[in-house]
Amino acid sequence: MKKSITIKEIAAEAQVSIATVSIVLNNKDKKISQETREKILHIAQKYNYTPNTMARSLITKQTRTIGLVIPDITNPFFPEIARGVEDKASEFGYSVIYCNTDDKIRREDKYINVLTEKMVDGIIFAHSSDRQMGFDSLDRCKVPIVLIDRDYENKNVIGRVMVDNKEGAYTATSYLLDRGYKNIAYIAGSITTATARGRLDGYSQALTERNIPIKNNYIKVGEYKIQWGTEAVEQLIQEGIPMDAVFCGNDLIAIGVIKRLKERGLCVPADVGLVGFDDIYLSSLVEPPLTTIKQPNYDMGYRAAELLIENIENSRMDKIEYEYKDGWAKKNTVLLPTELIVRMSTK
Repeated sequence: MKKSITIKEIAAEAQVSIATVSIVLNNKDKKISQETREKILHIAQKYNYTPNTMARSLITKQTRTIGLVIPDITNPFFPEIARGVEDKASEFGYSVIYCNTDDKIRREDKYINVLTEKMVDGIIFAHSSDRQMGFDSLDRCKVPIVLIDRDYENKNVIGRVMVDNKEGAYTATSYLLDRGYKNIAYIAGSITTATARGRLDGYSQALTERNIPIKNNYIKVGEYKIQWGTEAVEQLIQEGIPMDAVFCGNDLIAIGVIKRLKERGLCVPADVGLVGFDDIYLSSLVEPPLTTIKQPNYDMGYRAAELLIENIENSRMDKIEYEYKDGWAKKNTVLLPTELIVRMSTK
């Protein structure tokens, strides 16, 4: 028995045209009789037919594959985004190629070029927090790009999926103020992205509205990592900053803060209140469980894939306009809401 068979050979055995076989095998056979359809599928199964996806892509100019470029797969925030992307892609019959850049700009450029060479149909992209210079790789890219979590102006970017970072940070800081905390430090990641600047703006606005001065020595800027949380809060302690609460740029930073405060013999929340940002799964497992701002990261990935694939299928760069019940969209920008999750790290 033959291990495989071509469409031409299936057509010859079924005594139909090659076009008819192609229509049936691609599930576009609404006008083909049931008898003919079953005959073609039986022959294909009998000879273990495997489609030549490369040949198909050369004809259709589509590989039914999208790329997902993320900065840090070890950050629990991004795997949930990836799950959302893959679930929606699967619904459309697309595969996903994952690229982890380790927050390195050179690797970003490399992966954008590689995905272009692989003929992906589109790319979902969360760029490095340190990206401040131009994207030559994006300029050369010939496929549509949807940005997720981060923002960047480029001619090939056809959409964005974001959360209202300013509103989330404002909510977090206001909640601490409402709980009676007055001296609130802010430990941030890199401040170069629009995401990070939005969180700083929200923190600043909440303090300003309560007539509390914004003090630069209360703000520490570094990385979105646990180690930075431990280092930054140690700096605040060493500098004698009279903080009674800390708002953190993400949950990983907050976990590092909890670790160092405990080592210092300080109690959370009695001595220092704490609020994070993201609501990763670890935030409910640390002791005390972390009060945080929840981002709908799964939905971000799901809707980014939806926006990208709808654009690919429609083959128009300006085709899609979205409106959602739990968010809003304008000019292909989907802005999703955040939510305050109250746990035991605040009194």
